[in-house]
Amino acid sequence: MAVATLAPSVRVECLLRVACAVMAAAAALLLGLSSQTKTVLFVQKKAVSKEVEALWVLIVATAAASGYHVVQLARTLYLGNFAGGCRRLSRAMACVSLFLDKGCAYMVFAMTVAALQACFVALNGVQALQWSKLCNIYTRFCEQIAAGMLCSLLAAGGMTVLSAFSARQLFRRP
Repeated sequence: MAVATLAPSVRVECLLRVACAVMAAAAALLLGLSSQTKTVLFVQKKAVSKEVEALWVLIVATAAASGYHVVQLARTLYLGNFAGGCRRLSRAMACVSLFLDKGCAYMVFAMTVAALQACFVALNGVQALQWSKLCNIYTRFCEQIAAGMLCSLLAAGGMTVLSAFSARQLFRRP
């Protein structure tokens, strides 16, 4: 069976899972592969996201979330395509799916907010601690990080909607 023959709610869930997986993977790649080297006072300095622990944790979280949504997409397609689309999750599996979807959404959102806080310090600096603005020096790096953060926020929003789909699936059980 093709995806077009799935029930409308299953089709929307599949599209949202694909979008979340793609956005989370894009965030992980943008954040993980961004770097910039500048010469400051005759010394070459390289800005990489691994040096900011919040960004490194966000990279791992978004990569894990992307993999999780690919696995859940395969499960959704399997249950939607076989037995004429009548095959459904058991109540226990629907409960586990809801728990994992909510956990994934919360994890990505929390890590994104923590990384945003670190990015604001790099963007604005902290005068009281005499930390200078880094984005004036590493502009391309900061732009790549900003794009990764935007992808991560979009993925977290999509994951929140997907957890509502999982809740609907659980509570519509007979």
